[in-house]
Amino acid sequence: MSDSTSAAQPTAASAGPKSGRRFEGQVAVITGASRGIGLGVARRLNAEGATVVLTARKPEALNEAVATFPEGTALAIAGKADDPAHRAEVFDTIAQKFGRLDVLVANAGINPVYGPLVDIELDAARKIFDVNVLGTLAWVQDAVHHEGLKFRENKGRVVTLSSVAGQVPSEGIGFYGISKAAVSHLTKTLAVELGPDIRVNAVAPAVVKTKFATALYEGREEQVASAYPVKRLGTPEDIAGAVAYLASDDADWITAQVLTADGGVVTAGGSA
Repeated sequence: MSDSTSAAQPTAASAGPKSGRRFEGQVAVITGASRGIGLGVARRLNAEGATVVLTARKPEALNEAVATFPEGTALAIAGKADDPAHRAEVFDTIAQKFGRLDVLVANAGINPVYGPLVDIELDAARKIFDVNVLGTLAWVQDAVHHEGLKFRENKGRVVTLSSVAGQVPSEGIGFYGISKAAVSHLTKTLAVELGPDIRVNAVAPAVVKTKFATALYEGREEQVASAYPVKRLGTPEDIAGAVAYLASDDADWITAQVLTADGGVVTAGGSA
């Protein structure tokens, strides 16, 4: 475990929103948060008052990310998202330090292969499914079952990261899209099963300008963006705003939904 800062203890007395700080006094964990969408989400929730726990595989990158947060408001715990021991360490640490969990953002995902489905190596497909789908489910299971987090009592909120590739076939990333279609259905099913205590929603982005998605737009960004009605690709901040909304009390009557954040590209006939 890497504890880059000593995060402050949230208190029940400060749990209400103040001056637009919708997550004041709350604790949020964001997986895959050393860069890109995950880091953008962590920054947005933190800016609105949350103490944030960031997880990712590489401790150096994770520590660098956490160092950019105000002192005492962020914690780094490195490990693989699909590793049960890592999840246990994350949730045990949160329980010991804060005694509560309010928001879980299951962002970690992989896509190690590109190409048609008929040529994909099945071991690679299994790994994608393990991390993107079973990993997402495992984070939710462990959060719900960990008595020290009081996730149900705190009316916990889960936001998963799906993709428009799970809605329409997208060239070169077919199995990734299949895994994200599963994440969308997983999200809806969890919402039905966990209500009314816990709300579960997903955000499904199109191409967002991150290192993860570089292969989808590098060297031809203007061409790719031309298919989008808004004429630009997404940014981590775009997705962070959507996640923050779904995780906030502003969305208290919204669950089992997949919010498409795609600049209109799917409606316009495009894909990821």
